[in-house]
Amino acid sequence: MKVKVFKIRLPEEFLYRDQKTLDDFLEVHDIIKVETAFVDDECYWSVILYFEEHKPIKNTVKETKITKYSVENDFLSADEEHILDALKLWRSEKAREQNLPTYFIASNKELMSVAKYKPAKKEELLEIKGFGKHKIENYGEEILEILENV
Repeated sequence: MKVKVFKIRLPEEFLYRDQKTLDDFLEVHDIIKVETAFVDDECYWSVILYFEEHKPIKNTVKETKITKYSVENDFLSADEEHILDALKLWRSEKAREQNLPTYFIASNKELMSVAKYKPAKKEELLEIKGFGKHKIENYGEEILEILENV
């Protein structure tokens, strides 16, 4: 077990830098115990950390990511084609509004997967390949609304 002492000074010119240093340390170490004390005469917090170093383990097998839904060479039904057309129209309008290429919003394959899978909730969008937190936060509500109304 190792020990590290941090000084968190309260004047603004030091506070954020000192806090960032502590935060960076906390991110990469396993903390066992923490002790804090306020040093009144000098106006700072003393933070004592007891920790273990992170030891990288070599030759470990990584867990596989959850397989996400993605259409391959699936054929879309007439209803699914109708949904896809509505999604492509929305994507074009959104790309024009944001001055982005359409594929930044969503790829054709992603839109086909949405049309085929028909998610009803944002959580279900996460199950479609290409949809992560950022894309769902930005476009999830609108996509679900299109699915609901088409």
